[in-house]
Amino acid sequence: MWNEPYLETCCRAALHRLCLAGAHGRPTGLQDDPCLERMRQMGFVAASGSGRFVVTDEGIARHATEVLKQKPAMGHTP
Repeated sequence: MWNEPYLETCCRAALHRLCLAGAHGRPTGLQDDPCLERMRQMGFVAASGSGRFVVTDEGIARHATEVLKQKPAMGHTP
């Protein structure tokens, strides 16, 4: 059963751009602020002290499964 919050296409694109930005994150004041703020409330994004959005571990995992279409980790290594 699917129990994760739905991400709109614009939010998935914003999450991808954020992941591409790396550790520096993305500055506030851009057109994707509403999406990044929504994902901040979901725990996929965090606001840094320098006024930038950065991806969280949860965001990295969601990006891998929803944007990159990778299978979720099973919690163990073979």
